[in-house]
Amino acid sequence: MPEVFGVRAVDAGGADAADAGGADAADARAAGAPAASAAADASVASAAVEAAGVGVRAPGREAPLLADVSLRLAPGERMLVLGPSGSGKSSLLQVLTGVIPFSQNLDAEGTVHLDGDDVTDRPVIERSRSLGVVAQDPSAAICLARVDEEVALPLENHGVPPEQISARIDEALGLAAAGRLRERATAGLSGGEVQRVALAAALAARPAVLLLDEPTSMLDPAGVRAVRSAVDAVVADGRTAVLLVEHRLDEFAGPEGAARLPGQAIVLDEGGRMLASGPTAQVLSENAVRLHDAGCWLPLDAELLAITGHPGGLASPAVREWLRAAAAAPAPADDVKAAPAPSSRPSPTSKRSRRLSAFPSTTSGADAASHEDRGSRGGMPPHDREVVLAAQGVTVGRPAPGARPERRGTGQDGIGRRWIGRRGNGRKRPVIEVEPVVSGGDLELRAGEVVALLGANGSGKSSLLLTLAGLLPAGAGEIVGPRPSMVFQYPELQFLAHRVRDEIAVGLTAPAAEVAGIVDRQLRIHRLEHVADRDPHRLSGGEKRRLSLAAMLAHDDRPVLLADEPAFGLDRRDTVATARVFRDEAARGRAVLFSSHDLRFVAAVADRVIVLADGVVAADGPTAEVLQDAALLRRAGLELPPLVAWLLTTPEPPFGTQPDAGAGMARALRSLYVATSHQSIAGGAGGTGGTAGAVGADGVGDPHTAVAR
Repeated sequence: MPEVFGVRAVDAGGADAADAGGADAADARAAGAPAASAAADASVASAAVEAAGVGVRAPGREAPLLADVSLRLAPGERMLVLGPSGSGKSSLLQVLTGVIPFSQNLDAEGTVHLDGDDVTDRPVIERSRSLGVVAQDPSAAICLARVDEEVALPLENHGVPPEQISARIDEALGLAAAGRLRERATAGLSGGEVQRVALAAALAARPAVLLLDEPTSMLDPAGVRAVRSAVDAVVADGRTAVLLVEHRLDEFAGPEGAARLPGQAIVLDEGGRMLASGPTAQVLSENAVRLHDAGCWLPLDAELLAITGHPGGLASPAVREWLRAAAAAPAPADDVKAAPAPSSRPSPTSKRSRRLSAFPSTTSGADAASHEDRGSRGGMPPHDREVVLAAQGVTVGRPAPGARPERRGTGQDGIGRRWIGRRGNGRKRPVIEVEPVVSGGDLELRAGEVVALLGANGSGKSSLLLTLAGLLPAGAGEIVGPRPSMVFQYPELQFLAHRVRDEIAVGLTAPAAEVAGIVDRQLRIHRLEHVADRDPHRLSGGEKRRLSLAAMLAHDDRPVLLADEPAFGLDRRDTVATARVFRDEAARGRAVLFSSHDLRFVAAVADRVIVLADGVVAADGPTAEVLQDAALLRRAGLELPPLVAWLLTTPEPPFGTQPDAGAGMARALRSLYVATSHQSIAGGAGGTGGTAGAVGADGVGDPHTAVAR
């Protein structure tokens, strides 16, 4: 058996004999031996799911999407699938469901057994009786108008007696902590609420195998806890096996840390090949460095081990010293510079933002100066902070069912009955009646700053972004400024072309040679060159998200970029790249507003934070100041990751001695983002080698020059 990353890899004949603490030893094949054959048959019969030699190939593409992957799970067992974006994690799950090859134009190799039956040649509908699935894009599976109808559908398909269905709906919604959504219209759910409903529908039929493809990607802390509890509940009786693809490992594990992760793990590389298999703790401890350098997210302790070379996580004095050194390290001389921009790329604020010159700021001169100092993090350039987009007294939400624009006068309640204008483009549109999610919202976006929009699931983040973009009607108030660019929560909704390179070129009006140069640049920056000629809808989830951002940033004429959950579903490398893009765009003068549940990403990237809670804008201020307000976080349903909490609360220098604790926190987080394994910080202890600023395989260099701009 070959050694891969220090843990024995699974061979094509079956699962590693070391899996499940030796429980799979009977599955080790001896070719041609009758006793081994009988043992193999018994193993298949006792497995909830077993895949052997699974591969996926795309017509006309030489390299496979997935190659020679094998796994086995018995009832009551859990397995974690790790790998960078594009490594084939979702494809593996689709082979198990039969979506590949029966619903996609892809070729599948190998065999699949579910609940003891060989289903390799059976289509999706026949496999569905054994499976519950939460897909990477859960909204694609929603097909009925009400939540209770959606959860009832699999029960009806399984022939559950009608008198039992209502109780089973309550049971499933309860497991997903979504009971309050039972009578809601599915069209009005937020992304996180859709994810909870999808989980409930997957659990309702009590499947033999539960396949979860990033089930926490859009969830707030309460939602993540619900997923964790639901997984614990369904495996507790020993009847259901769970296969989990997840990037947010620390959030999924919760306060108990990596010990709470599934007991088994497999690792896929960028070519879709199996790198390692075994007990999760062993896979992580023996391969932390290689997994980190491959672009995988790791639990915090494993990540800190990979970077600093010291075990023990935040409890380790050596690790704390590394973080202090990273926070105190001076920014390089070129820290304030953005990535060189071609002469054909003018500042996005050079023309259109002038239309706002008459708009009065709501911040006094003294406050503005103070905010300027706090917002300009260590190494970040000061900006003019010209207001490029503003909202005054805006009420946002989804249109009520059957609502129609009212074009005459203003209603008594002032909502949904009056005209408003967009001063930036001169167009007027009627406000239609909405079910308010956020009322009376005031906010300003300034040139050259990155702002994070936070709040629990259903708090109105997506609705506010869509309203600011002019894509959702407001219920009241006024939005001032030109229409921004918008990156959707679901990238597929924006795709218009049949090739990646053509998608980036959509809407570009420059001469052909210049357009080709812009497209090539975006392909390179967003690591899409290898899929340039593929159909956007055939990309992995992370690749789709990178493409949606690349296509929007190809247009330089809009001074504001709005992004809805831009980092969800991304591996470490692409999260870093997104952070770099945001900082570079801000350095060029663009305002960036993005929503996120990843508070570590927020703390590393955002100058300012806006928090939605209880239907209003509950806070708007410098990132560190807002994140240190424990009462506000509780009110908004937010929880700090342990690393961010430590950085914000430790009294030790340099954190406790800085006027702005956020500066040191941001530098430490950015250094962690882009650090190579066992990297030392100049002038500080910690680490066993490496050089700060070394360029990695992803082309991202020094921690500060990469994302501190």
